[in-house]
Amino acid sequence: MTEVVSLLHVSLLVADLARSRNFYEGVLGLRPSSTRPAMRFDGVWYDVGAGQIHLINLPSPDPANGRPDHGGRDRHTALGVTGLDALKARLDVAGVPYSLSQSGRAALFVRDPDGNALELLEVRQAARLKMP
Repeated sequence: MTEVVSLLHVSLLVADLARSRNFYEGVLGLRPSSTRPAMRFDGVWYDVGAGQIHLINLPSPDPANGRPDHGGRDRHTALGVTGLDALKARLDVAGVPYSLSQSGRAALFVRDPDGNALELLEVRQAARLKMP
């Protein structure tokens, strides 16, 4: 019997790799991974816990306009974070808009420069790899 046992990576299409790297590295604090091979198109990989985010510099077929204001009502990638208040402060300084989770959880939703929605959910230090 086949069983899906883990999420390995998420790929996100980005139009301007330098702009996206500024967001993912400068605002979110991710660091590029050196473990992935070069592809036939430009991009960058980030290690996030046991998985990875792969930014792919290719045109997106998705419209940037007309998406829900709240990323929780759109397809999104959920990431566990520690120090959610510090992250809010970094987003505020960078002028990046976000919305708080409507469920009351310690989480916020933000869109990257290409409109990809991210849920950033506070996790306890000991439970980083498990959903709270």
